[in-house]
Amino acid sequence: MSDLVIVSDDGPIRTVRMNRPDKKNALTVPMYVAMTEAIEGAGSSSAVRCVVIAGAPGAFCAGNDLQDFLDAVARAEGLAAPIVRFLHVLARAGKPLVAAVSGLAVGIGTTMLFHCDHVVAGSDARFVTPFVPLGIVPEAASSLLGPRRLGYARAFELLAMGRPLDAAAAHAAGIVNTVVAPAEVDAAAMKAAREIAALPAEALAAARALLRGPGDEVVKRIDEEAAEFKRRLASPEARAAFEAFLTRKR
Repeated sequence: MSDLVIVSDDGPIRTVRMNRPDKKNALTVPMYVAMTEAIEGAGSSSAVRCVVIAGAPGAFCAGNDLQDFLDAVARAEGLAAPIVRFLHVLARAGKPLVAAVSGLAVGIGTTMLFHCDHVVAGSDARFVTPFVPLGIVPEAASSLLGPRRLGYARAFELLAMGRPLDAAAAHAAGIVNTVVAPAEVDAAAMKAAREIAALPAEALAAARALLRGPGDEVVKRIDEEAAEFKRRLASPEARAAFEAFLTRKR
């Protein structure tokens, strides 16, 4: 297991912690692989009843690793296969997912939350999805789940216009269940996970399946987004947007 993703079990709770704080938990391909294996393993374990996805103080996840992303742009390859597999696993997760969000949640750091059953955010959390400003499109089935969760107007503002949300706005929009002080995020997420894990397992699984709806529909949208993502990466529009982005970074 990559040391950039720390997986630990505490009774019925598995914690999957992104551990690349120097890069604000920007995800590399090996990190996607490690997270996928941890979530899949929880689904097949009778001992694990709930999974907590966490980051570091001040940085839940800054999105995809910039160099990995630039390499994908240069090759016009689109989303790497391990990324798509991770998204599929989120969509079909067999055990409830709780997110503990502190600080930045960029790109996939925000869109993965649409697959979580309960989200705890610190008051310092900031959610932003700069897909269209970079000439690409939303991913993780957020184009399907976002409007359902937020309503079209709010989803368009977040996913198309790229306007950020703070913790209070994300709570009002329905992305976040609870907002707490930054230092209390992990404890509050663990408390929620233990409450979920204590519920009757079979009834919870049945209720969760009804609430989440057909996984095939979500996976289909993930694949449709990935195909369009690849087309957009090859476009002059996206290349110009990335060049402008890199110029600002220099």
